[in-house]
Amino acid sequence: MAYILPFRALRYNPERVSLVRTVTQPYDKISPAMQERYYAASPFNLVRIILGKHEPWDGPEENVYTRAATFFRDWRRQGIFRQDGEPSIYVYAQRFVVPGTQAEVERRGFIALGRLEDYSAGVVFRHEQTLARPKADRLALLRATRAHFGQIFMLYRDNGEIDSLIAPETSPLAEVTDEYGVLHRLWRVFDAGLLESVCARMRDKKLIIADGHHRYETALNYRDERRAATTQSAPPREPGVLPPFEGLYPPHDFLMMTFVNMDGKGVVILPTHRVLHGLPSFSPESFGASARAYFNLEEVDPAIDPARAAAILGQAGQVGAAFLAATASRVFLLHTPKAPPDLFPGVSLRQQALDVVQLHKVVLERMLGLSPESIRNQQNLSYVREAGEALAAVRGGSANVAFLMNPCRMEQLRDLAFAGEMLPQKSTDFYPKLLSGLTIYALE
Repeated sequence: MAYILPFRALRYNPERVSLVRTVTQPYDKISPAMQERYYAASPFNLVRIILGKHEPWDGPEENVYTRAATFFRDWRRQGIFRQDGEPSIYVYAQRFVVPGTQAEVERRGFIALGRLEDYSAGVVFRHEQTLARPKADRLALLRATRAHFGQIFMLYRDNGEIDSLIAPETSPLAEVTDEYGVLHRLWRVFDAGLLESVCARMRDKKLIIADGHHRYETALNYRDERRAATTQSAPPREPGVLPPFEGLYPPHDFLMMTFVNMDGKGVVILPTHRVLHGLPSFSPESFGASARAYFNLEEVDPAIDPARAAAILGQAGQVGAAFLAATASRVFLLHTPKAPPDLFPGVSLRQQALDVVQLHKVVLERMLGLSPESIRNQQNLSYVREAGEALAAVRGGSANVAFLMNPCRMEQLRDLAFAGEMLPQKSTDFYPKLLSGLTIYALE
């Protein structure tokens, strides 16, 4: 049972700062070049809080986390952030052109607080594993600032009723176009009756984390820390009784989330291609000969371009797992897998049907001899969104082979997540990302 609540968000004050100069992509999508650009955009850019610069003199008393806390405290005091007066939910729309196409679509959801649930409760489901280092970093930031600056991207199933309830009829209160050309718009809903209706309709929903696994688990850890420190726990639930908007639960029991109907328009998952480099004694000829033992193999034009690659993959993917292996001189289509079951110990038939599982287990581990640990650490592997970038790497000689992939389908992700199963790293790339800094949830 999903419990959501409206909240009084902190938002950038448009009378003091320009939104386009202060909001950012999620912290884990900020490259060093983007970090520099954000720093230069405004002295109040959120990057100083969510991904500040490390300095040579950093130590226990002053470091990237203490500076983040100082910025947050000072900006609140200076009126750079101001808090909305009434508990609200925030309709969030993103209009964008799907990469690699000319199709313009809009994805719409709403921002609210979602109650943190252990995975064992059967309310929130994940689809990927997390790593210790990013969670330690986010936990240190949360301890220092006691605030959430970006939303967890949550998927739920609905017939469209919830979106219809809160369809905006006024001009947005905030609007910004990001560096990828995505138009982000925000509306505020604070009518008490409407809020109760939305919260009630969400109670029977199961939620899948689309993006934000590390931050979700960080929030769980912080919640448990605070409970242990205060011996405070959530009050018992009463079935059918909607909790009041504020005051019943401690703030650390909730996390800021954007809820999106997985069956709605504009839910786009992009493929993530794999580029392999530094492989000793790799040759296209030996790769092709080895691959024939595990897949049906067809050669395609070695001068293939990204559009043609996408078309071939789309057609082949209609009947099962398929991907392209591109080298400097030859390109192979691998499809209709025939690897024996003993190559997939502990892997369900549902997972074995996935392109990425066939690639990781059969090609990367069995054929190329990469260990799961080296894959996790990206020792000979990099991930790219653009097929053209992957092809350029092999044709330019900086990589041995590039694997061009189909995107994971929404129904595959849904079925795996609800079954409690994990996908390999970088199996999904939801586009576009949710901006950080549109709304802020301060715990105190």
